[in-house]
Amino acid sequence: MTAPTVLATDRLELGEGIRWTDGRAVLTDILTGRLLSAPGNPAAPHKLITQLPCPLGAVAPVEGRPGHWIAAAGTGVCRIDDAGRPDWIARPEDGAPVPMRMNDGVADPQGRFWAGSMAYEATEDAGSLYRVDRDGSVTRVLRDITVPNGPAFSHDGTLMYLADSARGIIRRYPVDPATGDLGAPERFVTFGTGSPDGMTTDSEGGLWTAVWGTGQAHRYHPDGTLDRIVELPAAQPAGLCLGGPDGRTLLVTSARIDLPRPRPLDGAVFAFRVDVPGAPAAPYRPADTTDPDRADSAAADSAATGGSAAGACAATGDLLP
Repeated sequence: MTAPTVLATDRLELGEGIRWTDGRAVLTDILTGRLLSAPGNPAAPHKLITQLPCPLGAVAPVEGRPGHWIAAAGTGVCRIDDAGRPDWIARPEDGAPVPMRMNDGVADPQGRFWAGSMAYEATEDAGSLYRVDRDGSVTRVLRDITVPNGPAFSHDGTLMYLADSARGIIRRYPVDPATGDLGAPERFVTFGTGSPDGMTTDSEGGLWTAVWGTGQAHRYHPDGTLDRIVELPAAQPAGLCLGGPDGRTLLVTSARIDLPRPRPLDGAVFAFRVDVPGAPAAPYRPADTTDPDRADSAAADSAATGGSAAGACAATGDLLP
């Protein structure tokens, strides 16, 4: 394992949701609502793909629709087309007792999208985990989470890892790959220092997690024992994935938010070489993939009827300055 490479010149307030897709790394700066791509030249800043006027937690590519995304954003989930137009699927956290936003999210190997919600003030047990099935239906599958991160899935989709960062715990759930139904969880790892954040799995079934507050990323064997620790020159590692042409580059985001004296590399995105590869980000596979014009017309109709990102976020109090 070599020393880290810094991927861009700019620094992120809350860098998260990094995914390797279509030969590049994409990531979010959550509270600015920006979807970014890492530059090919580390002497350049991140490139803006699109920006929503509300928090943008994470995205997954949409199968068969280049430049289209499904996103955990604002108080729910939307699809974003290649012109940056959102089509809101659901906003399940509208009207919650406390102000809420979506956080992390990922597609599973079967083509469903999963996304977690949390309170802005990290209110205990306010968060949930939602599943978006291929037909676009949205189901709350878990409640009483404080700060959900991940999930991450085994390569066959039969296991799901989910962090509750505020509680310092990662749980592992069996998954029915046909239905997405979850079985009873088991405690996979408990942290005494720092908080587990973004996660990804590799081809040997290992689990990588960024550990917020420690300046580290950890890899765990499938039995939950710690395999290795990567030291990072940033206090708040947040999201990570495996990517690069051979899947052996560990990409890690970090955050500057709430640091009284940020160091030069707080908020940077890092790359390390590792031994065990991972796979590119799984895509969301909507049932309307065979009708390529349907998503575009729906997004246009949504914008025409006040379903734009600004309208959706403003209606829920999430509009950013």
